[in-house]
Amino acid sequence: MKKSKKVLIVTYYWPPAGGPGVQRWLKFAKYLREFGWEPIIYTPENPSYPLVDETLIKEVPENLKIVKTNIWEPYQLAEKFSKSNKKFKGGQFDVGKNQSLMSKLSIFIRGNFFIPDARKFWVKPSIQFLKQYLKENNIDVLVTTGPPHSLHLIGLGLKKELPNLKWIADFRDPWTEISYYKHLKLTSSSDKKHRQLEKSVFENADLTLATSYTDAENFKKNGANAFCITNGFDKENTSTPLSVTNGKVKFTLSYVGVLEQLRNPENLWKALENLCKINSDFSKDFELKFVGRIDDKILNEIKSSILKNNIRNLGYIAHNDSVNEMQNSDLLLITNFPNGTSKGIIPGKLFEYLATGKQIISFGPKDADVETILDKTKAGKHFDYSEIKEIENYILSLYENWKSGTSIHNEANINEFSRKELTKKLSELLNKI
Repeated sequence: MKKSKKVLIVTYYWPPAGGPGVQRWLKFAKYLREFGWEPIIYTPENPSYPLVDETLIKEVPENLKIVKTNIWEPYQLAEKFSKSNKKFKGGQFDVGKNQSLMSKLSIFIRGNFFIPDARKFWVKPSIQFLKQYLKENNIDVLVTTGPPHSLHLIGLGLKKELPNLKWIADFRDPWTEISYYKHLKLTSSSDKKHRQLEKSVFENADLTLATSYTDAENFKKNGANAFCITNGFDKENTSTPLSVTNGKVKFTLSYVGVLEQLRNPENLWKALENLCKINSDFSKDFELKFVGRIDDKILNEIKSSILKNNIRNLGYIAHNDSVNEMQNSDLLLITNFPNGTSKGIIPGKLFEYLATGKQIISFGPKDADVETILDKTKAGKHFDYSEIKEIENYILSLYENWKSGTSIHNEANINEFSRKELTKKLSELLNKI
């Protein structure tokens, strides 16, 4: 039997980390062995995760080698100054009128003193440790995945120490093109340093992976040998049986995941308020369900509106339970940042949404990659942040079909987005380099 080749994956997020950041490489690790690659994980011993989901530990492949070293992070110190600093761990920020003086100071420090991010203190110790580990264990390919993008500096340092090392830099989100980058209050010298580091990663990695078509093209323009492998869904996690929650039958619009102020679809809330005002049946039948971590300021604003009696907030729950809540919905909400530079962001939960067969309503810039996928699969509708009446009409048409018993399921052909198919694509790139 042919011996498997080894790929060492450097990742900050690993079970019991919760949220979307852990899913991509957990699923790749699950299927890589089927394509002739043995994954080995390198991750912190004592990370400070913004979300924890103990159930994901069950999804770690059997006999997977996991190597850990200690990391020092400044978040515990930062959280003593302000509880709102907890948001920074997940890339969340107060913006506009919600930004206090302490918040502004914290953001300035985060952007200018921790370049590229607050996990930077793990870089040098990891280079020192992995330099020897790579030699002793005959690793064929190194993968670094970010954010946090400081992990790419581990790959960059190792590439300089070991020029023959094959290195893949995986960008789950962009670095300087991510929407919150402009909110970091960077000095010109800090901005320059971020961009220089990013360029060095692009130019030195043998391969740069993007999770969207637009990001891959942008990375190529900046000197990267870039390819797109999107996120996806795992067929084994999509067969959750349906059930009626709370004993109620409601026309349910659900948001699953983390919703921060920068992606707040205020025009959707306005459209829903209008529908509740003009249509008493809709107001009685409608449920707005949140599953995950919703920014308190967003939640409080909705609770102070006419929608307050339609809200069901479940908070953060185990991943498998969140999939069940997707199944128990009629319409699934996905949001992106409104500016054009974010059109390449494809949130990972889009693919789990697709796998449910439910209709999807999306918000973001025009011509976004999410819109391309929804149009291709005919699984839903994409809107920008200026539309209101069009949103009302779309939701009302779905509600009327629901009310009359007409199916509002989509029949999307989505096999290309299964985790196993995506891992096959990854293995082909690993073989090439």
